[in-house]
Amino acid sequence: MAAALLLLTACQPSTKVKQQEAENDNIQNPIITMRYSADPSARVFNDTLYIYPSHDRDEAQWWDMEDYYVYSTIDMKTFKDEGLVFEPLKQTTWAKRYCWAPDCVEKNGKYYLYFPTDQDHIGVAVGNTPVGPFEDALGKPLISRTSPGVVAPRDYIDPAAFIDDDGTPYLFVGQNALNIIRLNDDMISYEGEPVILDNEKQLPYFFEAIWMHKYKGKYYLSYSTGPHIEGKAPQIGYAMADNIMGPYEYKGIILEPVSSGTNHHSIVEYKGQWYLFYHTSQLAMKNIPADSPDRKFIQWRRSVCAAPLHYNEDGTIQPVTLTE
Repeated sequence: MAAALLLLTACQPSTKVKQQEAENDNIQNPIITMRYSADPSARVFNDTLYIYPSHDRDEAQWWDMEDYYVYSTIDMKTFKDEGLVFEPLKQTTWAKRYCWAPDCVEKNGKYYLYFPTDQDHIGVAVGNTPVGPFEDALGKPLISRTSPGVVAPRDYIDPAAFIDDDGTPYLFVGQNALNIIRLNDDMISYEGEPVILDNEKQLPYFFEAIWMHKYKGKYYLSYSTGPHIEGKAPQIGYAMADNIMGPYEYKGIILEPVSSGTNHHSIVEYKGQWYLFYHTSQLAMKNIPADSPDRKFIQWRRSVCAAPLHYNEDGTIQPVTLTE
């Protein structure tokens, strides 16, 4: 009897898994269904959570995004379409193509939207509200792959902004090499050259989609592993440090591969609960019949999802279990 009871207990889902599945049931994924969207940067401003994703076009057959829409929620159940907020290809004189994953932060009453274009440049637009209207702040890129000190072995993309507790702003950028840029207080300029973080010892398997957050005094860099782990599609891994510039210690995987192939996320606390935002091709698989020729394009027609995030007592992050 004791052996049978032990076996039965071992086969039951853990309390943590049960809790996570119950919490996931309260979030109706995908959370953004108005249009295809990907690469979600979630931010909290004035008790409202805003999501700044890239926009996959309905007919997309590649990563050729053109503009930015914003979404908001006050309860993690209903998401409002805040509409089109910025079009770099029309509202700047220098951006020519490919408006990929953006991010937005607030400082001194202004909102700063950082965005990559042309696989080479990071621009910044400024607005008076979280939903704009945003305008090109400089008339040129803030930083490019040709800027002094930049290391860009592949695309120069995926800007993630972070303002530390002392008010110092930073921008994290890059693919295959992480550039850390200390911004000036005006948020549209910087001095010196980027700090390049060692991505073999400190950020193993780093590919793209960097994100910085802070929890109980520790710094967390999370990112997509891309194709760097043999036999695995992109996952979300993370590392921790006591100092923003490191050294970082790799801690493992937060999110396993998803249906979209690419994996891109953000992590934020909202109303006392931490969340992981990510994307999948779940909506496209529902919308596009399995026998349709368009089915092969679902990796470019993604949709934003969310899940609760939990920490262990030592500050490490519990892997997120996805449920449909």
